[in-house]
Amino acid sequence: MRAGQDELIRGGTARRGGRRALAAVVLAAAMALTSACTGGGDDKSSSWQGGGDGGGEKAPKAAATISEPAADAKDVPASTAITFTTTEAQETSVELKDSTGKTVEGELAADGKSWQPAGALDYAQTYTATVTATGDDGKAATATSTFTTMAKPSKQIRVSSFLGDNQVVGVGMPLIVKFGRAIPEDYRDDMQRRMTVTAKPAQEGIWHWVSPTEVRYRPKTFWKANSTVSYRVQAGGLPLGDGWYGRSDLSVDVKIGPAFVMTVDNKTKRMTVTKDGKAVKTILVSLGKKSTPSSSGTMVVIEKLRHTVFDTMEELGPEEGYRTEIDYAQRLTWGGEFIHAAPWSEGVQGRTNVSHGCVNVSMKDGNWLFANTRIGDPITVKGTERKLQNGNGWTDWNMSWDEYVKGSALPYEPPAEPGDDTSPTAGTPSAQPTT
Repeated sequence: MRAGQDELIRGGTARRGGRRALAAVVLAAAMALTSACTGGGDDKSSSWQGGGDGGGEKAPKAAATISEPAADAKDVPASTAITFTTTEAQETSVELKDSTGKTVEGELAADGKSWQPAGALDYAQTYTATVTATGDDGKAATATSTFTTMAKPSKQIRVSSFLGDNQVVGVGMPLIVKFGRAIPEDYRDDMQRRMTVTAKPAQEGIWHWVSPTEVRYRPKTFWKANSTVSYRVQAGGLPLGDGWYGRSDLSVDVKIGPAFVMTVDNKTKRMTVTKDGKAVKTILVSLGKKSTPSSSGTMVVIEKLRHTVFDTMEELGPEEGYRTEIDYAQRLTWGGEFIHAAPWSEGVQGRTNVSHGCVNVSMKDGNWLFANTRIGDPITVKGTERKLQNGNGWTDWNMSWDEYVKGSALPYEPPAEPGDDTSPTAGTPSAQPTT
């Protein structure tokens, strides 16, 4: 399911349409049996039709059970998955059809115990799920469950993405998802299980809740240059607390650009720029003076303004405030730190700090940087009197990996097979296969 009814915060529009999915999934491994089953043994509800006791055909070895949704269940959330168990199964297939007989697309969870529709189901509709288990004797046993989804809820939460489809961003760009209402802490794990990231090539990463209304994803190290990243939020119909439900699903595909990385050393008053690991330019800078020092830490470019006006008159008053036209401005913090051209300080760039916290460069270098950077390109400033405050901008990279993991609503699970190209479990800290 693509963007559905949800909008993007900015930066493009997400596409509508179906996602790659499997209507029937084959599972090679046998799984444990729970609940009553509809196959195998003497179960009268088995779909297998055998002969009598006098030398008739034996019942199938395999058995299958659907635990959720229960048969004849009503008011089932539109986000429901088909949860099942099998025993003695060499192959297992799952099929979901609506009341017209149309097959619903979906895919098997990584643990092989549930099947997730590709998108939210329709409200107030009847569906039939069928799980078929086949044993090594070649005989199939089936379990079915017919259920009805709930009516469309009146209380729905909008889900939005900062990024839009096919945007090209820097290697430090976090994936940013926002909710139109605070998600209670007890429901964030449910939401995170429905948030999947696929990176090619594979890159370990994790979701991190920065607030009750915003969650971000970053890899363990910067994104690999020129990789592709897709993320999906299956919020449609998902219960999110206090009678609220997700409005719709959201899916976005983005591209990662070259590894354009900036490093500023206060000691030398120079910026070193590397591209894909190779130094390409050294730029003289002037940082914040002692009374208004620049922040030391790792930031990323948040927005780019070819021409703007810095106005601090209201904030600082007529004695300290200023109103100045600025070229080639690139925002780094919400507090007002930018990289920008500063022709008035060109004479001291490389020698003295005179700015109000920004990274001053020459007009020529400001033009060059502006032409080469992208939103999400990282910059690290070292050796100043002030440390970067987390939350003052997209400071995801200013936290250690161990610190970042603590912001996940799900336990950390390292990728089992680093060679895979998608994440292992929905919402877990990896770009290995997800559910």
